[in-house]
Amino acid sequence: MDSTSLLLHLLATGNEVHAISFDYGQKHRIELERLSHNLHYLENAGYKISHQVLDVSGLGRVFHSALTNDQWAVPQGFYAQENMKQTVVPNRNAIFASIAYGYALSIATRGKTRVRFALGVHSGDHAIYPDCRPEFYSAIMRAFELGNWDSQLVEIYLPYLAWDKAKILQQAALSAQTLKLDFDTVFRNTWTSYQPDAEGRADGRTGSDVERILAFDQLGLIDPIVYREPWEKVVEYARESQRKFESGKVDLP
Repeated sequence: MDSTSLLLHLLATGNEVHAISFDYGQKHRIELERLSHNLHYLENAGYKISHQVLDVSGLGRVFHSALTNDQWAVPQGFYAQENMKQTVVPNRNAIFASIAYGYALSIATRGKTRVRFALGVHSGDHAIYPDCRPEFYSAIMRAFELGNWDSQLVEIYLPYLAWDKAKILQQAALSAQTLKLDFDTVFRNTWTSYQPDAEGRADGRTGSDVERILAFDQLGLIDPIVYREPWEKVVEYARESQRKFESGKVDLP
């Protein structure tokens, strides 16, 4: 959802986009399938995206995380709860950022041009994911600058770093309007749930689900993806999870 919103924003502001996605052995690989549908929709609408999926799925076999271990259930509840740390994939964003930076620098040096290196990290991830925090990106960009020639050609672009998911979604709606795209079609082709079922339906109860549902709910929108339960029930669960967290009555394992 965040990366798709970022893609719409970049297109709406006139950028040429070279995108990378990763198969890192995640249980929710369905996100890559949904992305292919979105890219097809965008191309039919006149927006051709340079995109490739990198297979680093071997990482899933060696990393300790609920997102890559089929025998480890993804925890449920509000995203900021302590048990959500089980969804951290060690060093994931450092690896992804390093690959993406190398790609950006290659484009820059090959074309003798400046390139912005854009990521969709946002404030909602700061509590649980250390590799989504501003200080992490300041440090890693410093390392990239020290470790590469011509690093002045690449700058990082993190437009959502201080935004929550509702604000990101609100901007995405405006970007879709600018691009003359159907908002529901685009977001039906996104995926956020860490625990899809065999029929390709979202769980509605993992932290990533809850955060997404609350963003749509806050804007008075109905999420166009299919959940295992009716929209009214997943919204009720998301609101209750948030209330429990805010009252300090979190459900820890």
